[in-house]
Amino acid sequence: MKLVLDHLVVAAADLDSGTRHVADLLGIAPAGGGAHPRMGTHNRVLGMAGGVYLEVIAIDPDAPAPQRPRWFGLDQPALRARLADGPFLAHWAARVAAPDDLSDWQARHPDRIAPAIPMTRGDLRWRLTVPDDGSLPAWREDGQAAGAGLLPTLIQWDVEAYPGVSLPRQPLTLLSLTGTHPRAALLHQGLAWLGADQLITVEQADGPPRLAATIDTAQGTRTLT
Repeated sequence: MKLVLDHLVVAAADLDSGTRHVADLLGIAPAGGGAHPRMGTHNRVLGMAGGVYLEVIAIDPDAPAPQRPRWFGLDQPALRARLADGPFLAHWAARVAAPDDLSDWQARHPDRIAPAIPMTRGDLRWRLTVPDDGSLPAWREDGQAAGAGLLPTLIQWDVEAYPGVSLPRQPLTLLSLTGTHPRAALLHQGLAWLGADQLITVEQADGPPRLAATIDTAQGTRTLT
């Protein structure tokens, strides 16, 4: 199944700090967005060239705690500890386009793809793969796992005017999405199986996994990490 890069996910302790982080780097602030009651989070968004967009996401302090772990690992101690040092590029999502169907694909491969749960925000409707424990997706083989934000979440929009189409396209162009991981070979297996290996370049490196987006802006090339 061929996938398309849908959006970048910047995690933040709160929306204001995440918005400032992106605006300081790219020269344009994310705006709009809204709440995700099912997950107890909220976001702001920023349209880019080519139908890609950027999302700043944070736990919504005004929302009741959800009945399940929040997505993108936002409840997990390791991610929350990293957020104490400031917002960062935590993850990315790859889009499944009709006539392919994400729910059917997940049902055929439940050991490889997390449940595709239905979500809404305003007029938007979509399905997104989220592990039951809320963690970031990982590829597992022979007792090892690789993910840490580099293996994409899968998304399928169930409306025609999804953010990649409806958001104003700012003068920002994603030039590349890259990452480093201590188990890059295992990650390459997962990316190839998903059909996402052409969307990100991952290299072997010791130390914590890292994700980076190189973006062309009016002020020159910037790297979001």
